[in-house]
Amino acid sequence: MNVPNLLTVGRLFITALFLAAIALAGHMPFAMSAAFLLFIIASITDYLDGHLARNVYGVTSFGRLMDPLADKVMVCAAFVSFTELGLVPAYIVVIIVAREFLVTGLRLLAIEKGLLISAGRWGKHKTIWQIVAIIVILLGLAVRHDVPSKVDPDGWVIFDTAFQYLSLGIAIAVAIITVISGYLYFAENRQVLSRHL
Repeated sequence: MNVPNLLTVGRLFITALFLAAIALAGHMPFAMSAAFLLFIIASITDYLDGHLARNVYGVTSFGRLMDPLADKVMVCAAFVSFTELGLVPAYIVVIIVAREFLVTGLRLLAIEKGLLISAGRWGKHKTIWQIVAIIVILLGLAVRHDVPSKVDPDGWVIFDTAFQYLSLGIAIAVAIITVISGYLYFAENRQVLSRHL
């Protein structure tokens, strides 16, 4: 358990705190802002554990497997929360979650053959765009929940409408990138499937 792996495990605990903050939004002041900050902290650990593993401590089998899984838990938790809040349609979340399960299944098949598949370049781009999209949506939620209510009500109506469309547009874009990266991931590792089929 070196520092990068501890950061990976820590990201899972931060994700749990993030979900708790989302659940408390509307019941506790600045809970949504706390969720926003927690997600940013989790995203920073995602960068740090990869950087430290590659440049200082060395890449481990645990890190190769658990780092992408921790990312998936973090991202899926956020998008499921957005569905519960009525911002992202369920079918988009199903697409994102299904891709993550399928890629994880492919990794498990590879492990049975003694192979360990690391996250590819497209997978990393996909994760970056997912994180950016989530941060933008969380920022909008933090503003909506935690900015003083003295703002003109008509202004909030405009904000809510624009934010709803922005969230939907971002989610659709992320879903498209997620599908493309999943297809490319399977195409690059098709020999793993062919060995099982």
